[in-house]
Amino acid sequence: MSRHFDQAEGLTEHHDPATHEFVFNQTMFRIKDPERTLKFYTEVLGMTLVKRLDFEDMKFTLYFLASIPPEQLNDWSSDKNQRIVQTFSRPAMLELTHNWGDESDDSVSYHSGNEEPKGFGHIGFAVPDIDAACKRFESLGVEFKKKPNDGSMKGIAFIKDPDGYWIEIFTPARLPDLLG
Repeated sequence: MSRHFDQAEGLTEHHDPATHEFVFNQTMFRIKDPERTLKFYTEVLGMTLVKRLDFEDMKFTLYFLASIPPEQLNDWSSDKNQRIVQTFSRPAMLELTHNWGDESDDSVSYHSGNEEPKGFGHIGFAVPDIDAACKRFESLGVEFKKKPNDGSMKGIAFIKDPDGYWIEIFTPARLPDLLG
């Protein structure tokens, strides 16, 4: 029996025990202005800042954000070192990297990966009701790349964060009809 749920060229069946406790922890975006970007991710997408790390000598700050339901906030330690361990142990976080001074440098912008040369594409957020979420995004003035009823792939949306990174928005229960 395969350890994979689907098949594709290049897969290996061997699952090295040394990797059994590996956790995909983070995706990093470089950001120009932490104030506007943190507002976007905490207000628009409801993420929580779990750890901020300032590197004075190198003049940059890292912000680690996670999607944490309010009822789980008390599970996080107020002890600085324990929260570092919690931060780097949990799956699926967003790391925002701000190089000090970029916010006032008009020559600084970041490549989203969706223009030439293409590379990185997007991150994704599952929402319980894509239509309600998109209506809320519209009321908050969020920039859309694609609304749920646009284009040939109906039922998914793409919004953009303040630095132009794309975020796919979808409702998992609707995906079997879309992708099945």
